[in-house]
Amino acid sequence: MTGRVIPFPSRAPEPPEPDNERGFEELTRVGDQAEALVLRGLLEAHGIEVLLRSQVAPSVYPFSVGEQGAVQVLVRREALATSRLLLARVTPGPSFP
Repeated sequence: MTGRVIPFPSRAPEPPEPDNERGFEELTRVGDQAEALVLRGLLEAHGIEVLLRSQVAPSVYPFSVGEQGAVQVLVRREALATSRLLLARVTPGPSFP
């Protein structure tokens, strides 16, 4: 009996994280990892480099405890104004032109 190896489909590689955080500024803090990943996707779709920083180790459990679960969203200093504009457009509140 001969077998055949069926390879698993490969996932696209994650973009490498910069070695240091120099040149990055905090854009905002969000409540949990899921919200941070959505915001990261929005910013990266507009060509903005993003770093996420959290004090909590990533977990398979989708909950956090208050501010302990907060995630800092960092962007390059030169992209801070554009990032704030994008964030203002998607944040609930008064309409934005």
